[in-house]
Amino acid sequence: MTLILTEEQTMLKEAADGFLNEHAPIAHLRKLRDSKDADGVSRDLWRAFGEMGFAGVIIPEEHGGSGLGAVEAGVMAEALGRTLTPSPFLGSSVLSAKLFLDGGSAEQQAAWLPRIAAGEAIVSLAVDEGAKHAPTRIATVAERSGNGFKLNGAKGFVLDGHVADALIVAALTENGLSLFLVDPKTAGVEIERTVMVDAHNAARVTLTDVEVDADAVIGSVDGGEALLEGALNLGRACAAASLNGAGDQAFQTTMAYLRTRKQFGKLIGEFQALQHRSAHLFSEIQIARAAVMGALTALDAGRENAGLIVSVAKAKAGRVAELAVQEAVQMHGGVGMTDEYDVGLFMKRVRVLNELLGDAGFHQERMARAQGF
Repeated sequence: MTLILTEEQTMLKEAADGFLNEHAPIAHLRKLRDSKDADGVSRDLWRAFGEMGFAGVIIPEEHGGSGLGAVEAGVMAEALGRTLTPSPFLGSSVLSAKLFLDGGSAEQQAAWLPRIAAGEAIVSLAVDEGAKHAPTRIATVAERSGNGFKLNGAKGFVLDGHVADALIVAALTENGLSLFLVDPKTAGVEIERTVMVDAHNAARVTLTDVEVDADAVIGSVDGGEALLEGALNLGRACAAASLNGAGDQAFQTTMAYLRTRKQFGKLIGEFQALQHRSAHLFSEIQIARAAVMGALTALDAGRENAGLIVSVAKAKAGRVAELAVQEAVQMHGGVGMTDEYDVGLFMKRVRVLNELLGDAGFHQERMARAQGF
């Protein structure tokens, strides 16, 4: 298994890093936050993502995308983690696009994939209902109603759900789990924006007797569990890549501070205790990067145990990124706790990414269950 980027993937990384550093640096997040922007995300930037080919990274060329794979999606996710950019990429270009690709009808694919690839549409996946990620504990119900279904339930942590042009809702049907494409403007849909601690966006979605036609089903009725698991695994791997990006950037920012900050007439980077901590953190970041690259590669290869490899990567990346931001704040001293410095923003983003699509505890339990414990 190759754990390094190819020449083409390296070019994508450089393009993504260059684009985001120029058009969506951390100052972009601060501007959206401080201006109390109504959306909390830039539609213009999302369209620019489409023009650059970033929004359609996993979408086939016949639908206007780049036709690339999980590794390339991870490259984009890591770049977003470095700049803390609020973007519909994970919800639309990864989770929703994957569901359309694996289970969408020809009509659904034609209607939505080109628009996602062009950065013209935002599609949000509505799965979780409680305080923690738990895709097996869904209470939302879809009952037969005429030639369609009637949905009732509530969802939380719906990424960018307040600006979504469409929702993909996971609901229980008679003999299993099904996925439904829902227009947010449909009667009975209520959406409340929830600004997260890291100034990124999610929403609470309440469904009350929401009527959808039978052709709103993605995949087959009662057959949504496998589709959902495939999309969530890709999303988890990309979230882990974003954790790597955020953790590594916090580390790089801290190293720059150690090389310039003086105390007792010496650069604090000359203190051996800080050197030891920095060396340990550098090693941990490289291990996490290898774990995530292994997970993304396993997904592209279609390995049977790819989901478990993803769980290892998400848990490891989360632990390491948490260590990175904690060390960043401590090594910056008192100023690390102020909003003037960026390290606090990285700490908040890592906290959210750790919870998104399962924290370390969730994935450790998943591994244990797979081993029969």
